[in-house]
Amino acid sequence: MKIKISDRTLCKEGNSFSFKEKIEIARQLEKLNVDVIELPKIENAKADTLLVKTIASFVKNAVISVAVGMTKDGIEKAANALSTAKKPRLRIELPVSTVGMEYTCHKKAEKMAEFVGELVSFAKQKVNEVEFCAVDATRAEDDVLENIINVAIQSGADKITICDTAAEMMPDDFGQFIKLVTYGKAIEFSVCCNNKNGLACANAVAAMENGAHGFKTDVIGEEISLHTISQIMKNCAEKIGFTTNIKYTELNRIINQIQWVIGSAKNNNSAVGVKTEETALSFSANDSKDSVITAVLNLGYDLSEEDCVKVYDEFLRVAEKKNVGTKELDAIVASVALQVPATYKLVSYVMNNGNIIPATAQITLEKDGEEKQGIAIGDGPIDSAFVAIEQIIGCHYELDDFQIQSVTEGKQALGSALVKLRRDGKLYSGNGISTDIIGASIRAYLSAVNKIVYEEANA
Repeated sequence: MKIKISDRTLCKEGNSFSFKEKIEIARQLEKLNVDVIELPKIENAKADTLLVKTIASFVKNAVISVAVGMTKDGIEKAANALSTAKKPRLRIELPVSTVGMEYTCHKKAEKMAEFVGELVSFAKQKVNEVEFCAVDATRAEDDVLENIINVAIQSGADKITICDTAAEMMPDDFGQFIKLVTYGKAIEFSVCCNNKNGLACANAVAAMENGAHGFKTDVIGEEISLHTISQIMKNCAEKIGFTTNIKYTELNRIINQIQWVIGSAKNNNSAVGVKTEETALSFSANDSKDSVITAVLNLGYDLSEEDCVKVYDEFLRVAEKKNVGTKELDAIVASVALQVPATYKLVSYVMNNGNIIPATAQITLEKDGEEKQGIAIGDGPIDSAFVAIEQIIGCHYELDDFQIQSVTEGKQALGSALVKLRRDGKLYSGNGISTDIIGASIRAYLSAVNKIVYEEANA
């Protein structure tokens, strides 16, 4: 039987992930082939909606599940955020134990069942797939749990999750509990087990042997460990009779990358011993291809095997002269990877700037033999140049990073500019070199834009 895995790493309370780190974790989970990527409820309408839509732009295989909280307004916000997702799901998480219902929702069992039915029915009007999660189910009264689950199913729920929030049951007991709960119900059940006593994975296996069709995991290990349970599925598949969609050959590499992102997030929020991204990485010619490419992938790039070879060859050339850190890796990727034909070519640029006038840029680009011109005002000459280019191509890209450094010395020193743009959660970099740093910046920006345009045209 095929078991479905829903990962909750991005739902951890108090997580300190940046927007970019959340995107990277979602990208790695999609690569690993988890069935569902779960996201917390929409708190900040603008930022959280942007996050969901960005993840939806590149997650095509996994279901994207967003929690809705306890209001119809929360359902509206989540549904709006999921409007562009290929496989959207709304997730209703409510307590079903006596203490949980009264403390969290201020409701008795009968009113709670009605409340669950209302929310599920409303959510079902917004998306095709709705999941009801019975929080603290192992401490609920049997008849109350049975009634609430039945109401959720009758109201349109497509999935039911039984949560062992207290983590007080032994595996055999939990297996029998799941057998009783699922008996006679033609709907998909999954389990979510707290791991505070180290029994989450054992409980998950017992649940599968007694009627569960899936389980919720995380990489942090507060619940069912994604790495551990995947290893169990891989090594014991014949004995227990279950399989998953997880790419086992990539399991260790991808889990390590996610843990690297999680570790970086924690370090970046610590007041002691923080290392910046530039000082955290340092490679020499003795470092292996795997370690170098892993570092490059951790920076946010998504490279083909051919580009990985090019990057490592160029790395070895540079590493013969000096140690290679983050900035050097960025420059290497920009100069040798993802090289494509130039859709847009720079014809000319004219800048006006001073301390009493706003900075303006007049940029002329060539595309398919036709010249196109853009004129824009910006916060400085480089900003105005970038805005003028966007005006010509008719699209705005998120500027992830912009770096300028001197390549040679003297009055006629060459300047190198590195531009990193993000499109649909994916990172593209461009490099430009010139004695005119504004010209170098424009060329770097165009280099990154051309990579995006080329990939979209050939998708």
